[in-house]
Formats: sequence, structure tokens, C-alpha cells
Amino acid sequence: MSPQPPSFDPTNRRKRPSANDAKNVGHGGEVPRAEHTQVFKPEDIPSSEQQRPVAAGQASAQVPPSYAPAGSRQSGEQYQQAPQRPSEPPRGNQPPGPPPAGRRPRKKRRKWPIVLIVVLALIIGWPGFLIIHGNNKMEHVDALSDAADTPGTTYLIVGSDQREEDGINDGATDGQRADSIMLLQVPESGNAALVSLPRDSYVEIPGYGANKINASYSLGGPELLVSTVENLSGMTVDHYVEVSMSGVSSLVDAVGGVNLCLDYDVSDKKSKLEWEAGCHDADGDTALAFSRMRYSDPKGDIGRAERQRQVVSKVIKKAASPSTLINPVKQYKLVDSAATTLTMSTGSGLTNMAGAALGLRSVMGDDGLMGAPPISSLSYRTPSGASAVLLDPDTIDSFFEKMKNGELTQDDFTDLG
Repeated sequence: MSPQPPSFDPTNRRKRPSANDAKNVGHGGEVPRAEHTQVFKPEDIPSSEQQRPVAAGQASAQVPPSYAPAGSRQSGEQYQQAPQRPSEPPRGNQPPGPPPAGRRPRKKRRKWPIVLIVVLALIIGWPGFLIIHGNNKMEHVDALSDAADTPGTTYLIVGSDQREEDGINDGATDGQRADSIMLLQVPESGNAALVSLPRDSYVEIPGYGANKINASYSLGGPELLVSTVENLSGMTVDHYVEVSMSGVSSLVDAVGGVNLCLDYDVSDKKSKLEWEAGCHDADGDTALAFSRMRYSDPKGDIGRAERQRQVVSKVIKKAASPSTLINPVKQYKLVDSAATTLTMSTGSGLTNMAGAALGLRSVMGDDGLMGAPPISSLSYRTPSGASAVLLDPDTIDSFFEKMKNGELTQDDFTDLG
């Protein structure tokens, strides 16, 4: 078997030999060395040789394709190509060929599904964590009565001053007190409304007779206060929310302070409020004094209730702002503070508190319905000689009936200027 010509050796990097170095394979003899290398051109080959077919078995005697001069291929002429090894690497600077058959190029893994799953887990899991954390930390109390349900959702929101170390002792009520009493009604249809009940309102307390409404809290705690409000309004309380007055300071600080407005100067020793007329940014301690101040207010309890609503409104507005809603640190701080300072009726939790916050936000807007109920006198003398607030006996029942049905208007509230 004749050896392969040097051009078939992939490891041979020497210059290809000329025709002078070729041997006569068929006869075993040596071809006489020519003095000059002759380059054959297509036109030098007789036409009979160009057209002569190659017989079977004589292919090995033909000049290999690698020795064919450039431009010598005629139309229709074919040459036998040398086989290529599949594993033979590309020569020179030639670009690599396609990958071997059966092997697929690797696809890059897309990371966006993993990122999406993580984002969804945070969006869903974080609120759930806050709710569980808040409910576990919040205190609950048996406050609701077994009265029949009335239409809509009714919240009783109470600010209590349980003779805290920094509380205000005015000598009027012994023991724990309800310094702020607000009734929020979200009707099935119509407009939500918020009524601030003056803590000195002279009302009937079930089992105890007529007295100031905040005395019911001192005599029987949240349960008696709820029963007293239900007896007065004809509406059944669905959720009881109590915040300690000192907790107001914590909530204000949790939202980063609030801007409060009062149009006269104040220097009140009991509440420790020092205020220059106008609007000012207030921290927690200042907001607490702003809410408690009473004796330097020309409208007394009514004026204090207005300022308390202002503080609540600003806290809710700040809590619902984008700067809080998109900040997990602020969210946690607010929920943690609320859970620490709030007490809710058994069976109620942060989701119910969120419902109350939404109701408060709607009534404390520019077109919201809030204020004091109809009042006959701010200095009514009780049989025992105490000064109290007398609600208008002629209109108070119809007022609460309208409130229950979502039919109140701003004209129905007391306007003391």
C-alpha cells in the first residue's frame, strides 16, 4: 500500500515538497531530478488527457487534489477529497467550526424567576409578619357587650390616663379615667362620621345612675364605658380601641413627628405646653401636651377634643404617607409602637385597627364629618354641684340615629366657634 503524501500529515509543518522530490510509486524507481521546476498550466495538458476518464482502481495513480495547480479545475471536473479527522483542530487562525454532532450548546440560566419569587415572598410575607407580630404583642381586654348588632361598623376609641406618673390629676375623678372618647361609625351606606364625646358629658350610667361619662370607666372599666356609650347612642360597639395618653407620644415619634396648628399662645403649667401661635413641627412629648391641655383653652373640653382629633389625623396621615409605606424600618417601628400602646377588645386585632384608621382618614379629610354632638350647656350644674356638659335632650337621639344610618351632615354637629 502506497504511503500518503506529506500534505496529508497534519503534524508536518515543513514546506511542501515540489514535484522534483516525488518518487515513482508504481515502478519503485526514482524519478530523475529535473533541473528546473516546471509549472503545468491547464492549457499545456492535451485535451485528450483532460477528457480521459479514470478507470476504477487507478485513482491512487492520479495526482492528489493538493497538487492540482490553482485554477486547473474545469467545469464539471471533480477531485477526490482527502478525509478529515473529526478531532483534528483548526489550522492557523481559522475560526472554530460548529460543535460536534449530538452536543448542544449550554443555555444561560435566567435569574429573573428567582428574583420574582423572592420579591413576591417579601411583598406577601412582610405584611403577614407585621400583623402576627403586632397581634402577639398587643394587649386585649373584655370590653364588648352582648347587645344585638346594629347596621354598619362601630368603633369606640378611647384615650386613657390611668393615673400615670406624668398624668394630669384635676381632682375630678378618682382612679383610671377616659380622657378622650371618640365614637366612629362606618355605615353600610352613606357617610362615615366621628363624634367626640366630651368626657364631662352628663349621661346615664347603667347600674349607677346619672354621672359624667368618664366616671363609667373609673367605676367599671372598658366594659361599663362601652355599655354607657351604647345606651347613649343606640349603636352596638363592634371594636374597642384604647390608647394610653403616654402612648400618643410614642406613636408620634414612630411616624417622625407631626405638624400641629393652634392660633393662640399657650403657657400651661398642668399640661406643660409652651406654644407660640401658629403651626409648628411637634415631637411626641409636645404632641402629648398639645392633646392634654385643657385649662388654657377658652373652649375647655370641646377645644381639647378638637386638638386631639388634629393629632390623630396627622398621625394617620403620616402613617399612610409613601415615606412610611415603602420603608420597612418605619413600618416595623410604627406597628411595634402601636402594638405596645394600644389595647383592643378580645377578638380584634391590627386588621380591625387598620379598618378604623381608614375610617378615621376619611372623616378627617377636608369633606369629613366630625365634631361634637348637640350640646345645651358647657357649664351644667349637676345635683351634686359638679360642673358638667349637658347634651341637648331634644336632638341627641335623632343625631345618633342619623349617624347610624350614614345620614349626618356637618350642620348636625355643635359649632362653638
